[in-house]
Amino acid sequence: MNQPPKNKSRRIVKINAMSQAKLIEAMLDGVYTCEQLAEETGLHYVTVLQYTRELHRAKAAHISSWEKDSRGRDVIKVYRIGRGKDAKREKLSAAQRQARARAKKKAQEIDKIMGQPCRLNATKSSWD
Repeated sequence: MNQPPKNKSRRIVKINAMSQAKLIEAMLDGVYTCEQLAEETGLHYVTVLQYTRELHRAKAAHISSWEKDSRGRDVIKVYRIGRGKDAKREKLSAAQRQARARAKKKAQEIDKIMGQPCRLNATKSSWD
């Protein structure tokens, strides 16, 4: 007959419970992106994404702010443990998106005519 192992001298802790505890402890200390939480806890990035999504679904955590990606879009969620309202994303209007697309296309055409490589990611300071 199968009996549980005899572990009188040590405490049995499931790995999943420990990793969730580490994640929640880190979230109690401050606000973090999923990438920062993965570094802090040693969990894989995808695992942290799954845990934070479930905490958010259960209303145990909320999105406190958004960080911009390399293209300047609000896509990186910054989570805070506890109940609260999710932060709003800054979105471009349709007219702003269209103006940006037209400017990008015009810059490509000018660069093609001038025979120079396209400088799509050039900032204002790089023109000075």
